[in-house]
Amino acid sequence: MVLEYIEGKRICDSASNRLGEVVARKYLRNIIAGLMYLHAHNIVHGDIKPDNLLITTQDTVKILDFSVSQIFVDDNDELQRSPGTPVFTAPECCLGSKYHGKAADTWALGITLYRMVVGRYPFIGDTLQETYDKIANNSLLIAEDISPQLKNLLEGILCKDPKLRMSLSALAEHPWIVEEIGLIPQHLCICKRRILQEAMPVA
Repeated sequence: MVLEYIEGKRICDSASNRLGEVVARKYLRNIIAGLMYLHAHNIVHGDIKPDNLLITTQDTVKILDFSVSQIFVDDNDELQRSPGTPVFTAPECCLGSKYHGKAADTWALGITLYRMVVGRYPFIGDTLQETYDKIANNSLLIAEDISPQLKNLLEGILCKDPKLRMSLSALAEHPWIVEEIGLIPQHLCICKRRILQEAMPVA
């Protein structure tokens, strides 16, 4: 097996590291593009978190560790097993029932963003069960120095109801994401295979 060698550092390289909104926005755009590409290829990452995000020497983000990733078929991302890191687990996964992998990845991305801009996790307890209870039941508290647009984004992406949670495509077009930079280039996050299939004439 041959793997790509990546020289760089973790996106949060210390326990209390907090990124400014400008830097966090830049990195989040990279992660969104990567996740959209994975989901377009019917892959759920399953363990999005700062430890699995590496900043390269070109100052772009690489998504690492696909050891618990799952492949779904025919756009049906309903899954049973949630093997990710507890503090990033979506509320619906804490119940032990079936869940949609793409929505769970989106929640984990929201927790990652919260950690980047606030410097701590929104829901964490002393035990696994206490952490799950807080994820499922506690309200989201956002620091006062967070901008209104970012607060709106965090509330959307960390909505406990997966049916109402902001999707990746909506996140990619959120005002905080496109502010001063513009939309994320589509070629970074769309499956080329799917584009070719859609372009083929129907007999």
